[in-house]
Amino acid sequence: MCRVVDLQQAVLARNDEDAQDLRAVLARRGTVAVNLLSSPGSGKTALLEAELSLAKQRGVPAAALTADLATENDALRLARSGVPVKQVLTDGLCHLEAAMLRGHLTGWLPDDTRLLFVENVGNLVCPASYDLGESLRVALASVTEGEDKPLKYPTAFGLAGLVVVTKTDLAEAVDFDEAAFRANVARVNPGVEILLTSARTGTGTGELLARALAVLDGAPAHRPVMATGPAQSRSHGHDHSHEHGHGHDHEHGHELDHRHGVQNGRPPVLAEEGR
Repeated sequence: MCRVVDLQQAVLARNDEDAQDLRAVLARRGTVAVNLLSSPGSGKTALLEAELSLAKQRGVPAAALTADLATENDALRLARSGVPVKQVLTDGLCHLEAAMLRGHLTGWLPDDTRLLFVENVGNLVCPASYDLGESLRVALASVTEGEDKPLKYPTAFGLAGLVVVTKTDLAEAVDFDEAAFRANVARVNPGVEILLTSARTGTGTGELLARALAVLDGAPAHRPVMATGPAQSRSHGHDHSHEHGHGHDHEHGHELDHRHGVQNGRPPVLAEEGR
């Protein structure tokens, strides 16, 4: 059993190192990555499509990478927004990892991208343990999933810099208790901001985009310490704030390494020149 735990810790530690490297390179390019986590069917794709469409309308250079076990359905939907979109098929893997994300960014992410939205695999367990080099982590839950969702998945909600409630147009029909949900979020993530949204009615549309832009402009991403739950077993207190001083230095836009393959066990994508 000890060997299994040690192996898991080693894998997560390596991922954290890869994530810090990617975060640093993205920051120098003036790009903020937003990691979206939720259960399947939460309405994450519908909300993201609306946010990307607004970004396009407002002239904000944005892109989206969406991960799923199979099918390119989500990418086709997001592409309707008019921004660059890439589908990643994980072939059964239940989460993205930082090195995997780096590999898929090579030769694809436009140099002028300011906001990169990463729609993680629909899952609130595995993805919660993997830092992707994001500057903002968002946990989403629909009103149809119940008020106790944050308590059932304390790592996902406890490490989020933002919590988004979706499908609020159905709240009355499913007897959603907003006060109870807020109280449960506060138990695992005191002080985190909660947005109420409905892609169907447009309620809250644009608020996720605004929060991401605020981080791009230097606002700190809320990175709480878990009060309870399994996240206490390893440190997820990644200090993202030191990367938020984006100077929008476009001279770094060519840090994308277009070579393929793996060097020293890592994909070379986004590697800094001279490393």
